[in-house]
Amino acid sequence: MKRISMLRTICTVLAVLVVAATGLHLALGLTHEPTTVEAAGVGGDRRAPTTIATPSTTTSPATVPPQTIPPTTAPPTTAPPSETPGTLRRGDRSAAVLDLQRRLRDLGYWLGGVNDSFGPLTEQAVTAFQKIEGLTPDGLAGATTRGALAGAVRPTSLASGDLVEVDKARQVLFVIRDGDVAWTLNTSTGTELSYEVDGRKELADTPPGRWKVTWAVDGNDVGALGALYRPRYFHADGIAVHGYHSVPAYPASHGCVRVSESAMDWIWADGIMPMGSAVWVH
Repeated sequence: MKRISMLRTICTVLAVLVVAATGLHLALGLTHEPTTVEAAGVGGDRRAPTTIATPSTTTSPATVPPQTIPPTTAPPTTAPPSETPGTLRRGDRSAAVLDLQRRLRDLGYWLGGVNDSFGPLTEQAVTAFQKIEGLTPDGLAGATTRGALAGAVRPTSLASGDLVEVDKARQVLFVIRDGDVAWTLNTSTGTELSYEVDGRKELADTPPGRWKVTWAVDGNDVGALGALYRPRYFHADGIAVHGYHSVPAYPASHGCVRVSESAMDWIWADGIMPMGSAVWVH
């Protein structure tokens, strides 16, 4: 009986120990498991849980956006006509223009004052030179024109004495002094075509022959065909040398001899065509 009682006591003690050990294990396990609130990031310092990416054994290279590499040389550009190398034209201003003007002046092509600006009078002088040399009369001092200028000589005439000579074939006007060409100007004579004025038909011709200056108007002489600037008349049909705003490289008038308005001012100021002076048209 005593042995049985002792065994029961031992079993009871062991059971108590097992129960105590199990409770202790449960208590310890619960202190290491997070609560639902903490796992959601609401507890603690209220920061959201940080997700840490676990690197994989194979990684893809990062995608780098393509870069635009600037060209090593600038793309070619087309220069405006006024900047074309070797060509001088209206609007240009440079030492080369000054040299051009001096050369034209030395050869007797009238262009007013000499400076470094390529204006309409320089264009008129270049045109006159091109006509004399048999070049395209475009008023542009390109390589061909400038090359011709280098070896050119002053124009000559078959006239003698002092007079104004109008060469219709070449469309130039010469100021002759003592039989030599003192000055050459671009001009535009009659178209040689018919036209109507005041109900009658006329021919736009510049009559060839030897004439004399018989009258002049110091201002605009307005007629049925328009205004003539400071005309100096040499023919009974009302044909004159006069200034005009347009003096093209070809025959364009109704019969008169056009020069620039600035040239006409110079003709008056320097007494180039006094009353009774000779005018030779051919």
